[in-house]
Amino acid sequence: MNYNLNKFSGKEEKTSTYAALKSLLKLIAHERKNLLLALIAILTNAILNLLGPFLIGYSIDHYVQHKQYHGVLVFSGILLVMYLLALFTSYFQTKLMGSVGQRLLFTLRNAIFNKLQVLPVAFFNANKAGDLISRVNNDTDKLNTFFSQSLMQFVSSIAIMLGAGTFLLLINVKLGAAALVPAIFILLFTKIASPWVKKKNAVNLKSVGGMSAEIQESLSNFKVVVAFNRRDYFRKRFGEANQQNYKTAVAAGLANNIFLPVYSLFSSLAQLTVLAYGIYLISTGSFSIGLLVSYLAYATNFYNPLRQLASLWTSFQVAMAGWDRIARILSLDTNLETIPEDTTTRSPSLVEFRHVHFSYPDGKEVLHNISLKLERGKNYAFVGPTGGGKTTTASLIARLYDPVMGTVFLDGKDIRSYEPEERCRKIGFILQEPFLFTGTVRDNILYGNEQYRHHSNEQLEQVIKEAGLHKLLSIFEQGLETAVSSGGESISLGQKQLIAFMRAVLRNPDVLILDEATANIDTVTEKLLEEILGRLPHKTTRIIIAHRLNTIENADEIYFVNAGEVTRAGSFHDAVDKLLHGKLAS
Repeated sequence: MNYNLNKFSGKEEKTSTYAALKSLLKLIAHERKNLLLALIAILTNAILNLLGPFLIGYSIDHYVQHKQYHGVLVFSGILLVMYLLALFTSYFQTKLMGSVGQRLLFTLRNAIFNKLQVLPVAFFNANKAGDLISRVNNDTDKLNTFFSQSLMQFVSSIAIMLGAGTFLLLINVKLGAAALVPAIFILLFTKIASPWVKKKNAVNLKSVGGMSAEIQESLSNFKVVVAFNRRDYFRKRFGEANQQNYKTAVAAGLANNIFLPVYSLFSSLAQLTVLAYGIYLISTGSFSIGLLVSYLAYATNFYNPLRQLASLWTSFQVAMAGWDRIARILSLDTNLETIPEDTTTRSPSLVEFRHVHFSYPDGKEVLHNISLKLERGKNYAFVGPTGGGKTTTASLIARLYDPVMGTVFLDGKDIRSYEPEERCRKIGFILQEPFLFTGTVRDNILYGNEQYRHHSNEQLEQVIKEAGLHKLLSIFEQGLETAVSSGGESISLGQKQLIAFMRAVLRNPDVLILDEATANIDTVTEKLLEEILGRLPHKTTRIIIAHRLNTIENADEIYFVNAGEVTRAGSFHDAVDKLLHGKLAS
């Protein structure tokens, strides 16, 4: 299944409210029991509240007007018990739905985060981290607010409305019809305005994500901002994002508040109609004062929930706009799927590119019809100008991407036929800018390496010594327990690369890719790394991507990568000549 980056382009797909709600309900299908209990509590609460006006009207006509105070006291006691029961059912459903909302929040955030784990690198290249954080935190919280606070009020309001409308028609059909006519105009207005309100809220949520992305990007690169004294640029970018968010928030606020005044207007018209027509019916002797009191109460019970629905509907539209953004992530699938092994197509080499073409989305072709073979145990160097395609070639070997056309083979098999765990065991990748996690040096060395996960520090130090890495470990004052802060900011870039180097070497991979792995390391430590690389198992194939020529002198074969082509450079001097006089990357 192909992964479509266009789903997260500026033009996002529109989803109907019904379709969005249907897909959301599938996600919380396991909450059916709790939702059913909450619904029973709501219906019970609605029935108890709706019986009140009828009993009040009945007591007025039969007891108050005839001064039978015993009946008034009896009915007062009945009403008190009913309203206490209504209070209990209201508390019960509120508590129940609060729990449902929190579990929904937990489920959604887990679902989004787990989905992000399986999406390809191309997805993260196309989407800003701040916007993704906003979807995980802000958009899911909108849904939690709706489910824990608004949903049951929404259902309760509809139940009371339907019940009140039924009583209005049962008591007097003509008066009931007159009372309900304004509701038709309210429904028409809601149907027309709802898509517009949802759109405004979706735009606002998108701008919130954009502002989060801007803050995240600016703070992550604040050292560069300070170094170049461009705080003004930082302020300008944030000011533009903040201004955009302000405009969309104002527009969303105006849209969200449009329902309440319209609903209130039609509610007042309905009550005036009931009062005027009811007085007329009393004057003709076809209606009683008690029924008119009940009727006014039912009219209030019908239209007051509509006023509540005005704000609840806004909350619903905000929640659905947030769900649309969440659902777009959950609906995505990686294109890096594992395929069945094809035994008819094999390769004798450890790594082989067979007629490989590659291009990034909406970009020109980076690699064109590349065919090459890398043998087990040899040292290979990829050289070429910046932007020539060296890192892209290495990324295809590690299957961070799949070719647009052609096949990449690893250890004889189509690389797509490997399960991710098996593929990662075979390939070590040291990035030019390695990322470290908050914890210790030990935590980062063992990241993704289950083989030594349960080793004590003493056992792990022995393994490190046997691998010839103990001199690298000695660079860190507290050894394995040296603290590493988020992003590795507590240590130098060179030390980051040393940790990444140890992490990769301890895995004993079949293929070790070093993408400018020594770019930030002093020459003494670089010599030490070369010695360690020399002690790797003979089966390990090393692929070195470098600009510094001294790092490729001992390569068995050198490939020149530029302008979509990968060609064997021949000797070291030929590679130097190509770098100095070859075509610049275009």
